[in-house]
Amino acid sequence: MTPAKQPISVLVVIHTPAADVLLLERAAHPGFWQSVTGSREGHETLLDTACREVAEETGIALPASHYIDWQLSNSYEIFPEWRHRYAAGVTVNVEHVFSLCLPTCVDITTSPDEHRAWQWLPWRDAAERCFSWSNRDAILLLPERLHNRT
Repeated sequence: MTPAKQPISVLVVIHTPAADVLLLERAAHPGFWQSVTGSREGHETLLDTACREVAEETGIALPASHYIDWQLSNSYEIFPEWRHRYAAGVTVNVEHVFSLCLPTCVDITTSPDEHRAWQWLPWRDAAERCFSWSNRDAILLLPERLHNRT
């Protein structure tokens, strides 16, 4: 039996310095586009979760030092269709936002059971395409985050 998912997750906005953003289309939900997301496993740190999820979902394996922890979290209701993955009575997830800047748009290798397609889009277009409000809002913050780093 698979252990229940923890209601603690990461959202990793992968982008370029020009603010092009990588989006993935969910395999089970065509038309649902998102950044890399995933739940914490065991006692791993949130940064370790971000690194693991990016590697699993894109094939990009970079050291933790490449990631930026935005010190931003969002709480949201877990979709009813996905609640069976969590312990009984769990209805809310807390998502922690990270980013990963790559020098240029790169080809990735998706996990076919999770994602069916991927694309790089300018940040505004990527934000519009996201099905998740928290993902959209994170992408909309990206230009400010990039400006503050320079």
